[in-house]
Amino acid sequence: MAGAAPAQAARLWAMLDEMAENEPQAYRRLLRQQRAEAERFCAPPEPHLCLRARPADPVGGPLFINICSWKRVAAPKTLTEPTPVSAGPLQVVSGEGDLYSIIDIAYNPEVLQRGEEDPDKMKHLIHLTLKFIEKRCNLTLSYLYTIESFKLKGSLEMMQQRLKGRQLPAPHLSQDTKKELTLDDLLRTLEAEDCSNTPVLLKETSRTQSKMPLIEEISSTEMPAKESTPVYEMITVRDANKKPLQIELRIELPEVSSVSECDLRISKDDIVIEVPEKYKLQLDLPEVVDEETTTAVFNRGKRVLSITVQVAKLDP
Repeated sequence: MAGAAPAQAARLWAMLDEMAENEPQAYRRLLRQQRAEAERFCAPPEPHLCLRARPADPVGGPLFINICSWKRVAAPKTLTEPTPVSAGPLQVVSGEGDLYSIIDIAYNPEVLQRGEEDPDKMKHLIHLTLKFIEKRCNLTLSYLYTIESFKLKGSLEMMQQRLKGRQLPAPHLSQDTKKELTLDDLLRTLEAEDCSNTPVLLKETSRTQSKMPLIEEISSTEMPAKESTPVYEMITVRDANKKPLQIELRIELPEVSSVSECDLRISKDDIVIEVPEKYKLQLDLPEVVDEETTTAVFNRGKRVLSITVQVAKLDP
């Protein structure tokens, strides 16, 4: 079949010459359509946002999810249809004492644009993405995530290479089939051969349903309704004699955009942080503290609340 492609190309050019001579308007319309399709197909995936997720097994480090915009991925025709998605392989990165994983997920730009216009839709899309990755990679993820200040983890070139790495088999045509090809058939055949690196839109098959999208709408009843416990880290800072000086508490609040959403209460021996309908954390402090010295800083980029309070000076 080595000579199949050149023969098809020659037949295509002959048909195009005939169309240009006999149907010039249809010829120009065809060229415009092919040019638009070529621009859509050749457009590379672009970074949109990066998520930091937490696998249930912390040994392998965090998982960075590069959510990308890619015109090659189809947009759902209606809002009720499943959302097409293209995904690269899960890659483990280890170097300089740092261990983490990366996966690239691509959606049509229209899908991401709707998410930018409506934060609830973006939040829902992120939950769908996490659910999709769990199924595809056989992982268990915490649904507490962080939207990083940067849009892409790793290099742009590697991300594009990973997403473009999936291949579709080129069709093999018999001699009898080639004799019956129309111009449209030839165009589709050559396009399929040129698109060998087109990402596969992932679909899931079910024993009870012949076609079931891998990313599907999740009803609101599946989302956690109660306040969850955020990820936190508490450190006691000590002097050279190991005497406690201050308590430092770092709390990750990925769904909080402003410190005004947080309710902070602190006493000499415990602390409570609450974000209504989102998070609640109540901790016993390891030392008696002077609550009047409490300072709290919220990093909007990292969505992290940092609290510092001095250990109380006890009377001798």
